[in-house]
Amino acid sequence: MTGRAMDPLPAAAVGAAAEAEADEEEDPPAADQPTPQAIEPQAIVQQAAAPSRMQMPQGNPLLLSHTLQELLARDTVQVELIPEKKGLFLKHVEYEVSSQRFKSSVYRRYNDFVVFQEMLLHKFPYRMVPALPPKRMLGADREFIEARRRALKRFVNLVARHPLFSEDVVLKLFLSFSGSDVQNKLKESAQCVGDEFLNCKLATRAKDFLPADIQAQFAISRELIRNIYNSFHKLRDRAERIASRAIDNAADLLIFGKELSAIGSDTTPLPSWAALNSSTWGSLKQALKGLSVEFALLADKAAQQGKQEENDVVEKLNLFLDLLQSYKDLCERHEKGVLHKHQRALHKYSLMKRQMMSAAAQNREPESVEQLESRIVEQENAIQTMELRNYFSLYCLHQETQLIHVYLPLTSHILRAFVNSQIQGHKEMSKVWNDLRPKLSCLFAGPHSALTPPCSPPEDGLCPH
Repeated sequence: MTGRAMDPLPAAAVGAAAEAEADEEEDPPAADQPTPQAIEPQAIVQQAAAPSRMQMPQGNPLLLSHTLQELLARDTVQVELIPEKKGLFLKHVEYEVSSQRFKSSVYRRYNDFVVFQEMLLHKFPYRMVPALPPKRMLGADREFIEARRRALKRFVNLVARHPLFSEDVVLKLFLSFSGSDVQNKLKESAQCVGDEFLNCKLATRAKDFLPADIQAQFAISRELIRNIYNSFHKLRDRAERIASRAIDNAADLLIFGKELSAIGSDTTPLPSWAALNSSTWGSLKQALKGLSVEFALLADKAAQQGKQEENDVVEKLNLFLDLLQSYKDLCERHEKGVLHKHQRALHKYSLMKRQMMSAAAQNREPESVEQLESRIVEQENAIQTMELRNYFSLYCLHQETQLIHVYLPLTSHILRAFVNSQIQGHKEMSKVWNDLRPKLSCLFAGPHSALTPPCSPPEDGLCPH
């Protein structure tokens, strides 16, 4: 914590400081976004339907008691692309968003997701709000649209499974409101409600629950999660390459089979000097033509394996990476946001004190001195509130760090899916290869139609004559 310790202020002063806090913002909020208002906690409780609270064990409320299975069971949300594009001039993509928990299915555009995320950041600035995929205005090809659909699905599932977000009215509106003005509804839901600091009963006492070495713990946790992110990023890249190779292998097998079929379907007549081998060539063509079926089946099995690994391995790795990235973003918001504001407020307070000392030394007008004293009191209140916010931000960071560790067992799910996919894929393809092997016998017809089994090739790959 930077700056001198302040004496505790009465609750009324803290409330006044919260009102003055907006004056410290460098960039004012956009006109269409609700501005946080400092209102009494009791009024907030009456306005907000079922105020959100994390499920906490008896004792220290800082500690969470969740398992990965509990979080995953909160909801599963599907995001599917609607093929039809609406709009007269500018075409846009629309998604069908379906929630198991709310038993709902609604249509959403990308901009609806943007407003949804903005409201989450407005209400929960000290929590892990996942990032959205980028918006491309022109030249959005099919691959980009599919990648964005997957990213939106990961985003909304992470939000729907967060212990705090999952109980908030903003999520329920986004997943279940079927009207056409969902963006306005989302904004209205946050219009008269401040952020989590103003709503949480424990916000002003967050410091009491934090360990004495919270700053050191924060630095260690941040470094650990940065290392985990870097390692999982490399794992994801390799998993993508493995899945891509399976899909490429499928395409090669399919083309291989088609070329065999093309040889078998060739109707070009044999020249006269090759007439003696016409029966051999005919039977060989017939056999090659029949092999295309097995190669098509092999291609299908390889494609299935690649798609399964994309869905069960790559996507789960991307989900975990999105979560880790949201933690990294939260750490930056803490350092560049509330902590930076606190430091600026302390600097401003120091300047005011100097002005006060200068005014006293110069025997200025009493009214001027009183105004300066009033401003100093307001600044002290603002510093007190920012100090409380800083501790509350660390409090939330501590809980979000625990959530990251709750998600760590997802690694075993990912590895199990990868191993099972490899075993199943190789097993199914091995069966097709084994079924194909007997059909090769007719390809090796010797003199007088005697069958010559294929030899095992030596190291140079050539059979001896």
